[in-house]
Amino acid sequence: MLQAISSEALLRKEYIQQNISTIYFGGGTPSLLAIHDLRFILEKLKESFTINEDAEITLEANPDDITEEKLIGWGSSGINRLSIGIQSFFDEDLQWMNRAHNKQQAIESLSSVKKYFDNITIDLIYGSPTLTDEHWKENVETALALNIPHLSCYALTVEPKTALATMIAQQKKENTDADKQARHFELLMQWLNEAGYEHYEISNFAKPGFRSKHNSSYWKGEHYIGLGPSAHSFNGTSRQWNISNNALYIQSLEKSELNFEEEILTASQQLNEYIMTSMRTVEGINFADDRWLMTDDSTKNKIISSAKKWEVNGKIILDENSLRLTDKGKFLADGIASDLFQL
Repeated sequence: MLQAISSEALLRKEYIQQNISTIYFGGGTPSLLAIHDLRFILEKLKESFTINEDAEITLEANPDDITEEKLIGWGSSGINRLSIGIQSFFDEDLQWMNRAHNKQQAIESLSSVKKYFDNITIDLIYGSPTLTDEHWKENVETALALNIPHLSCYALTVEPKTALATMIAQQKKENTDADKQARHFELLMQWLNEAGYEHYEISNFAKPGFRSKHNSSYWKGEHYIGLGPSAHSFNGTSRQWNISNNALYIQSLEKSELNFEEEILTASQQLNEYIMTSMRTVEGINFADDRWLMTDDSTKNKIISSAKKWEVNGKIILDENSLRLTDKGKFLADGIASDLFQL
């Protein structure tokens, strides 16, 4: 697999014509990689791409994978940001979500991480059946007490055809409650605003200077390349996604062949993606953005006309500079964005 990924990097080095400013190891459990394997991939990336000296290089890690030896190895390999999948600081929540770690491991792992890394983000899940309002507050307060500079907070979603979806359908587990999720989200915004965090994207909160450069590039519509099975890439006009089967992925690259599907985006699709991603950010649709300026006046007027009904009910702020969501509108971000889409 490692050799296949490095081969893909070499074959696709011309996909994006720019220096690399962020690298993200995710989409699985990269913290299971041996340090020498991680170094191997990073060296191969340097051979294929021009990587900026100050590039943000993030590694996703599970609390139960973290050891002092790994932390030292990650840092010496060039990793400068860690994303830790905490989810909750309560055992009943972690057990309900079938997580491998427990509360004690979550806290101990973060205490260890803070000795070696300043740039840290954790994931927290809200709105699960086992999470009370009081425990949700304690989860956030624990993160604040640990001085975590970046939080990614997500409402629990039940994906179709998953084990969780099956158990809920069989009434072996309780389903999610939309009202509870909305309440948890409102409380989250209040608490983190009071703590001095910037709510710069629907699910992301950061202390000044700790925004995720990598994720921000997605929301800004910047080009990116994804390596590995199922990985997605975007070059402004098309999307590509690799075959998901590991064995077939490796077999293709052993023959120096790329195995992917591609979608050429229409002008409307490109505009709608801009609307969707921009409306998730604190800046919203910026009327000075090139992507907005390139939109014809008739389409701009249709978008603004659609936005005005959301402005009336307090979900959108529309002024001479931008179109962006209010706190009341943020929980409805996807629905509002889709209402602004142009066919």
